[in-house]
Amino acid sequence: MAADPQRPAYGDGDRAAIYRAIRERRDMRHFAGGRVAPEVLSRLLRAAHHAPSVGFMQPWRFIRVSDDAALRERLQACVEAERQRTAQALGERQSAFLQLKVEGLRDAAELLVVALADGRDAHVFGRRTLPQMDLASVACAIQNLWLAARAEGLGMGWVSMFEPAAVGTLLGLPAGAEPVALLSLGPVHDFYEEPMLQRERWARRAPLASVVFEGAWGRPAEWLAGEGEGEVERGGETTDA
Repeated sequence: MAADPQRPAYGDGDRAAIYRAIRERRDMRHFAGGRVAPEVLSRLLRAAHHAPSVGFMQPWRFIRVSDDAALRERLQACVEAERQRTAQALGERQSAFLQLKVEGLRDAAELLVVALADGRDAHVFGRRTLPQMDLASVACAIQNLWLAARAEGLGMGWVSMFEPAAVGTLLGLPAGAEPVALLSLGPVHDFYEEPMLQRERWARRAPLASVVFEGAWGRPAEWLAGEGEGEVERGGETTDA
């Protein structure tokens, strides 16, 4: 029997659900308290752990600090210190930046710290000329968790506004390990209709045609002509994200 080239594709409903999760994922900053059931949190972390990684190095480590209110406050202080330094560095946009809500560490049901593991320099496969592929691999794990959270009806926010050494000291990270994300996770009242920074007019999603080239940098991909701004496919259709 001849192989069916379409057989590996998901059915219409499954495919639409995947595109929907991608389209509706948001970097959340407003949370509704509540809790995340242990079995749901386990599913989310398993989804993260199924991410691809360069050389199968699996450099991600997750530290749950949700039940330690004092530690949350200390992590919050790290974020606030960096928020103030970032505001000063922004110059004329300082005032607008300070009006943005940049984290939800206190309000989210769960708080996870994601770190790069120690000993990862031993992984040469795929990293000899691009050592930053450890960070790229961790980002894949975070995205997996993010999409799974959206499918579960939970919001998640990625906060990277902190001094890594300070957070590492708070959490007792070994030499060579490095924190890269504070993830607020939990129930939300609703999801933003559009990305929060776009809603607040901080920035807009670039048109797809402006970031896709053909054959060389800057050469337009003519087959993308007419594609709208910020569109994400929805089971064969496209929609403004």
